Amino acid sequence: MSLNPNPLYAAPEDWRAYSGTLSRRVFAFILDYIIVLLLCIPAAVVLFFLSILTLGLGFFLYPALFVLVAGLYFGLTVGGPNQASPGMRAMGIAIARVDGRPMDFLLAIAHLALFWILNSLLTPLILLAGLFTERSRLIHDLLVGTVTVRTD
Repeated sequence: MSLNPNPLYAAPEDWRAYSGTLSRRVFAFILDYIIVLLLCIPAAVVLFFLSILTLGLGFFLYPALFVLVAGLYFGLTVGGPNQASPGMRAMGIAIARVDGRPMDFLLAIAHLALFWILNSLLTPLILLAGLFTERSRLIHDLLVGTVTVRTD
């Protein structure tokens, strides 16, 4: 018996499952990064006390705090049973793999890392690709083998 009563693993063939996903992704991105920024506050406090316990060595983690928090956030949520972050769930979308297997933590981290790298290199083009590709897939979706699907 599965914990998730309606798991979404395989990418559906119906075109309606991809209608409007690009605009929903933009709003989900905004919601998720607000949550990540809010999560950075308690993480910074914990890291401060950890830094005191380690005689200052923990202070070296402050420059990477956002990356660590965002990596854990997206790795655990997108790589979890819902295959969606809280922002994605609020917008009614999820990520599915093209090969039909469930998302895992490492693939979610790879998806996030490719998004950051490609977004820093091709900022406007990363969203424009979704207008011209099949199923509104972005460049990092094509590289990792994922697709964004409506859940509502």
